[in-house]
Amino acid sequence: MMRTYQICTNCVMDTSDTRIVFDEKGVCDHCNDFIYNIKPNWHTDESGRAKLTSIIKKIKNEGEGRDFDCILGLSGGVDSSYMLHIAVKEFGLRPLVFHVDGGWNSELAVHNIQMLVDKLGLDLYTEVINWEEMRDFQLAFFKSGVPHIDIPQDHAFVATLYNFAYKYNIKYILNGGNISTECVRNPMEYLYYGTDMVQIKDIIRRFGTVDMKTYPFSSIFRHKFYLRYFRGLKVIRSLNYMPYIKAEALKLLETEYGWKPYPQKHFESRFTKFYEGYWLPERFGFDTRRVQYSSLILTGQMTRDEALELLSKPAYNPETIEDEFKYIATKIGISSEELRNYFTIPKKFYWDYKNQEKVFNFGAKVLKFIGAEKSIKR
Repeated sequence: MMRTYQICTNCVMDTSDTRIVFDEKGVCDHCNDFIYNIKPNWHTDESGRAKLTSIIKKIKNEGEGRDFDCILGLSGGVDSSYMLHIAVKEFGLRPLVFHVDGGWNSELAVHNIQMLVDKLGLDLYTEVINWEEMRDFQLAFFKSGVPHIDIPQDHAFVATLYNFAYKYNIKYILNGGNISTECVRNPMEYLYYGTDMVQIKDIIRRFGTVDMKTYPFSSIFRHKFYLRYFRGLKVIRSLNYMPYIKAEALKLLETEYGWKPYPQKHFESRFTKFYEGYWLPERFGFDTRRVQYSSLILTGQMTRDEALELLSKPAYNPETIEDEFKYIATKIGISSEELRNYFTIPKKFYWDYKNQEKVFNFGAKVLKFIGAEKSIKR
């Protein structure tokens, strides 16, 4: 049964998120989750700064005598770039800058990463993923029909970083994830858990053609529980302890480093630009900008009217989308016609394949109970 269209009266989330719930005032559950669960536990004042200062001191003490005291995953996006600036310039940390090249870096991302590393005088370690394995993995997700086709790239980023930290006994990972620009979660039906190894193996078994000998895999149990609670690996989201205004961060990065902005969040990757800008909204009817703009609305960085105005225009450029199709198809070794065929095949979702949704949901509740997570809304 088709649901009557409705959009939140406070943010811009709407019924394209099929699980959205509205209260009697027309305010969605994403907003209420932020108001009642996230905001009361989010401290960017003096108490937050004091807690972060204590964490930084511990990182420095434990890193004495080592070449670096922490590891920082740098995608070239604004969040991780600004976090790197803060870590070095404001806190005096000595991070190893870690980048995973999954084969989809935009020229702009390469430029931004290099400018930051050079001007900060840091070492950059780049892990290059085997392209034949990545290509086949990516193609398997296209063939599966699911919306979350960015998992092959995302999983590589997460797994490689954790594997490296484990191998070299690094105890602290600086993560750019933050409440300020990401307090609204993506609907799970479109952007499913990227570390569900049961689902990943099922899709590879059905549609993969290459033996994944070197691709880095990491289960949720390994990096979320074993490495954190048994090996002492800590993930620090430093931007959650201080005021973080995206527009101000962009201005600083541009002024001090010659950093250049992207048209949209996550567009440092050519594949993610195509996926979030075109594939997801056109094939499945969900625009990730709704999540991004709603987060900025809730944290006072954008007005609802501004968001609606931006959403009135497509995230992709209609004049260049043919070239994008050709680029993606050529890169993964298929024709544009074959890629368009995957656009029209029957839609599938995570529940159409083996999955660990119940396990993930239980784990989220446990983490929320012990205070490791602020929200369980997906």
